[in-house]
Amino acid sequence: MRLQDKVAIIMGAGQAPGASGAIGNGRATACVFAREAAKVCCVDRNLDSAKETAALIAKEGGDAIAWAADVTEEAAVVAAIAGCFDRWGRIDILHNNVGISVEGGDAPLAEITPETFQRIMNVNLCGAMLACKHVLPIMRAQAGGVILNVASAAAYWTAYPNVVYPASKAGMVTLTRQLAMQNAGYGIRANAILPGRMDTPMAVDRRVEATGRSRAEIVAERDATVPLRGKMGTGWDVAYAALFLASDEARFITGVELPVDGGALARVG
Repeated sequence: MRLQDKVAIIMGAGQAPGASGAIGNGRATACVFAREAAKVCCVDRNLDSAKETAALIAKEGGDAIAWAADVTEEAAVVAAIAGCFDRWGRIDILHNNVGISVEGGDAPLAEITPETFQRIMNVNLCGAMLACKHVLPIMRAQAGGVILNVASAAAYWTAYPNVVYPASKAGMVTLTRQLAMQNAGYGIRANAILPGRMDTPMAVDRRVEATGRSRAEIVAERDATVPLRGKMGTGWDVAYAALFLASDEARFITGVELPVDGGALARVG
């Protein structure tokens, strides 16, 4: 019951389709928060996917609602936050999990168009900014709250092949630090989670679609880059990191970047 009496809004609580049975970071986090007694507003551009997440929570006896919102549209973000607040009268946790990469057209620098660059930045970075902008007045009035931004270990990988995704996630890290410092006096904490190689529908199944390669081949390639046991993490690993940072156990932690990467960022050379 680590989140008893807390209300969480999760942006990106659905997940990309995939035949593997893997779970996405947002859906896993929504389920873990609910199991720890939080009330959860599951927000996703795909309402059916958000409803699937809410249904999983309800099946386990949790309390959740689903809401459709495209994070690049400010009015939609405002409506989702208002819907959550109207339902439960407070918002204690904002979890920004929305992000795109190759499915948004990310590529090496020579192949990037300004339109692609802007599209990915709008989804990955501007979307999180909009959610923070409209949740912060609620949290300030409550004199407390937690913001969790899912960045990526790719923000620090100099060998990452594409350019926009890591740039957007580096921006997420800096945004998080600014949020932490500007809102510490209000009792609001802000931290970033940096997933590494994850076996999720977005990270793996979307690459299968984009490249035409087999899932087994892509999984093996990604597993080989992970120091810890040579295996990727899962959405559950991100979810439990988020649970710790959202809970009162982390009440003195703000402005940090927590790698969830099997040791990838600890490797030098």
